[in-house]
Amino acid sequence: MSLAGEVCLITGAFGFLGQRIIQLLLQEDELAEIRLLDRRVRPDILESLEEFRGQTKLTVFEGDIRDAELLKKACQHVSLVIHTASLIDVIGAIDERELKEVNVKGTQFLLEACIQENVKSFVYTSSIEVAGPNTRGDPVINGNEDTVYSCSLKFPYSKTKFQAEQLVLHVNGEVLRSQDKMVTCALRPMYIYGEGCNFLLGHMDDGIRNGDILLRSSRKESVVNPVYVGNVAWAHILAAKAMRDPKKAALIGGRFYFISDDTPHVSYSDFNHVVLKPLGFGIQERLALPLPLLLFLTLLLEMVQVFLKPFVKYTPRMNRQLLIMLNTQFSFTYKKAQRDFGYTPKYSWEDARTITTTWLESVLPQHRALLKTH
Repeated sequence: MSLAGEVCLITGAFGFLGQRIIQLLLQEDELAEIRLLDRRVRPDILESLEEFRGQTKLTVFEGDIRDAELLKKACQHVSLVIHTASLIDVIGAIDERELKEVNVKGTQFLLEACIQENVKSFVYTSSIEVAGPNTRGDPVINGNEDTVYSCSLKFPYSKTKFQAEQLVLHVNGEVLRSQDKMVTCALRPMYIYGEGCNFLLGHMDDGIRNGDILLRSSRKESVVNPVYVGNVAWAHILAAKAMRDPKKAALIGGRFYFISDDTPHVSYSDFNHVVLKPLGFGIQERLALPLPLLLFLTLLLEMVQVFLKPFVKYTPRMNRQLLIMLNTQFSFTYKKAQRDFGYTPKYSWEDARTITTTWLESVLPQHRALLKTH
């Protein structure tokens, strides 16, 4: 199915994933209009999209996902919404109330606007973190959507993403004023990497400070399956296209899908090394301390954080939840997405690695210079 002639709204349009979705949409189909909603417009990205635009109209909506009037205006005459906007916080730096306001209430406001404005299709960007890992660090190896896994979400980011995902899936089949039924689904990408990934930049900067030796925060055996940003964007587009087919819409509506690709299964730390090794970076052979001791130390840091909270904002760079996530085997296949809406990776591992390393090489001199002056 084609999206030609459609009017599509992308939230988080200038973010790491949002801009890639727009690029692929412009390359794939001649949409009538793509609306870009974000709290901060980036003119450089907007200018870069011009080379792909063709006859598609690009309309920018600058504002907050919690602004109900803005959302209603942005959703008028829209047939498809891809909702990537979210606050991401893996270290607990953002207040839980703000996370809930943006990730949960913002999603609720957007869904309400979609229902009011007869938006037929809604694709939500969820996260692997809504699935786990749990506090025991129980592994999942090549799991799928039917894998039974006991997990009580403790971290605010994970909780708010799960709550938002549930909101999206629960409105599937909602009867609109136009008498059409709304179709929704949620995509759960693995750890997303690629050009523009701030997490990769952070690890590179830490390596530069450490004499071009990357810090190890995960054991070699704690393998996961990262996914390239271009393939995650492609999965969103394929899901949206499938929603135009009544038979496929009935199949995928109200469901979530894990999105991965053919990136090799390695630990988080070893993946950083894979893409940075060609630039001369090494990596620590093992964790600085045994994992049980690191878990105890992060517990102490969390206790200090609680003690200082009435007086000063203190956020440790590592916490137990993050440490467990980094040191748990946790991987999922994309077979159900392949079966239900035809997802297969658009970019090979070789291409994804080359693109990512080339981008890191292009920004490395600037980062070296900045760190040298501080």
